[in-house]
Amino acid sequence: MSGLGTERPATRFQRFLLPGFALKAVIIGGGYATGRELAEFFLPGGAWGGLAGMVLAMLIWSVVAACTFLFARTVGAADYRSFFEALLGRGWVIFEVAYLLFIILILAVFGAAAGAIAEATLGLPAISGTLALMAGIGFFATFGNASVEQLFKWVSLLLYGVYALFLVLALTTFGDRIWDGFLHPAPASEAAGGWVLGGVTYAGYNIIGAVVILPVLRHMTSDRDAVVAGLVAGPLAMAPAVIFFVCMIAFYPGIAHEVLPSDFLLGKLGSPAFHLLFQIMIFAALLESGTGAVHAVNERIAKAWHVRRGAALGHTARLAIALVILTGCMLVADRVGLVALIATGYRAIAYVFLAVYVLPLLTLGLFRLARHRRHIRATSQPEIA
Repeated sequence: MSGLGTERPATRFQRFLLPGFALKAVIIGGGYATGRELAEFFLPGGAWGGLAGMVLAMLIWSVVAACTFLFARTVGAADYRSFFEALLGRGWVIFEVAYLLFIILILAVFGAAAGAIAEATLGLPAISGTLALMAGIGFFATFGNASVEQLFKWVSLLLYGVYALFLVLALTTFGDRIWDGFLHPAPASEAAGGWVLGGVTYAGYNIIGAVVILPVLRHMTSDRDAVVAGLVAGPLAMAPAVIFFVCMIAFYPGIAHEVLPSDFLLGKLGSPAFHLLFQIMIFAALLESGTGAVHAVNERIAKAWHVRRGAALGHTARLAIALVILTGCMLVADRVGLVALIATGYRAIAYVFLAVYVLPLLTLGLFRLARHRRHIRATSQPEIA
């Protein structure tokens, strides 16, 4: 069987937790961290319906991630092109086009969000925040897997710590309102299961992260590692969202109309110091999400470079690629109208991902995995004398 192993003995963290941290890193971005996506997809179902939708999305992430990791390990894919060549043959090009459109949109949005943070928090020009984010992404992408993995690890610790502190402060400040919010009935239009659509849509919208993070699977030593890491990835990616959603319920249903639910809740907490810490956390979340997206492209190019030239892609080349991508997405895309153009077709891009990734993986991919296992069992049977 092809593996994605590494020369040094892998730690349990690298084998089981790092993929989940990486998936969270790609998913969280700007909308998850600010609560806007949670308000859009889960609040319409009310408190309990929203939680049910989040659990459903989490389960979908876990199942698809486990299948993705197992298939990637079986075919020896450490980047998205190798993965889709094995899954779709020449159809891999369709995914790459959709993914490039996808990162143009998200990186442009991340750049704008970083600019807004610099403006609102430090009173600096928006461009300073955008350039700071570009510099951070470029730095971590330059040094490859090891650098990116360290970023995922330390930002994850910051992020989980900030969300845990947020929950404690919310419970002590307006905990009684949270319980009252859970007693508030959901709209009649959602009572028949609208939360299912919200959960499925949100899961499909973000599950692409499981393919983007393939480079971190290099530490896995067995199929069991792939399955366990995939199943754990869903809860790790969703846990901060659940914490934030529970706090949002204190001001349901009015908070659904807030452009930035995080700012609304932070204002209710009345702690300028924590408000600043939360903004730093959001910037760090943008940094790890953007780095994950750019690193995936770098690894795809690195694989092609190695095949054609027989050499590794150097740090200078990685930095140059990252800067070209970031400049095109963060500084140019919004000004020439590409962001608005792609955003109008964003759901179409999401449907393309479902069509060329999730559906083939859960049908053709699982069939190939089963056939591979039958072949392994057949060839491992001892011969009868």
